[in-house]
Amino acid sequence: MIPAHHPDDALLVGYAAGTLDEATSLVIATHLALCPGCRDAVALFEAVGGALLDDVEPVPMAPDALPALLSRLDREGNVGPVPAGTVGPSSGSDPAPALPRPLRDYVGGDLDAVRWKRLIRGVDLYDIPVGSAGGGRIKVRLMRVRGGVAVPQHTHEGIEMTLVLAGGFSDASGHYRRGDLACSDSDVDHRPVADQGEDCVCVALTDAPLRLTGPLMRLLNPFVSF
Repeated sequence: MIPAHHPDDALLVGYAAGTLDEATSLVIATHLALCPGCRDAVALFEAVGGALLDDVEPVPMAPDALPALLSRLDREGNVGPVPAGTVGPSSGSDPAPALPRPLRDYVGGDLDAVRWKRLIRGVDLYDIPVGSAGGGRIKVRLMRVRGGVAVPQHTHEGIEMTLVLAGGFSDASGHYRRGDLACSDSDVDHRPVADQGEDCVCVALTDAPLRLTGPLMRLLNPFVSF
């Protein structure tokens, strides 16, 4: 299945250049594992960046440059690009894992390794540890929505990126299946509904809390944070 909804070029260029934070890099790497077209685009951006570097005149390094760099790496940890990895059957005729390699490395296995926590009836979450990007505001979670269940209507105080890993969902902007990436902000007020007949599993990134907007659910905003 070839994805129909993709990251914009700015995100792909940022991934190729290694300038994305760890959380965003993880989501983009997972999309790349499922999307050959975006992998080709990133390879092109990397080639262009390499060609531009070839034309840059070298500058002598300061005597303390290497110790300073190593000290900075020790402070900041591993925040470089997450490798996109590969997808496909693990061996023989075994089915392809639901979680591509970038996510499996963070979760510690495929979906059977996930320890879900119920958010509301029909919606489960799993927090993925991704360091302290964005001062701890950026969160990455796996979300499992039972077939036919609607996520409460909400808008966003910041950015939400939702990548489908299994099943699918629909909202006012369209229909999203495995590999599709939906990007939302404060201009979007939606109520995603999982496809009938199978669970929808997504990885979702947010850099600010969601805000419930349904007629009754909005009353719960002071008591919930997700």
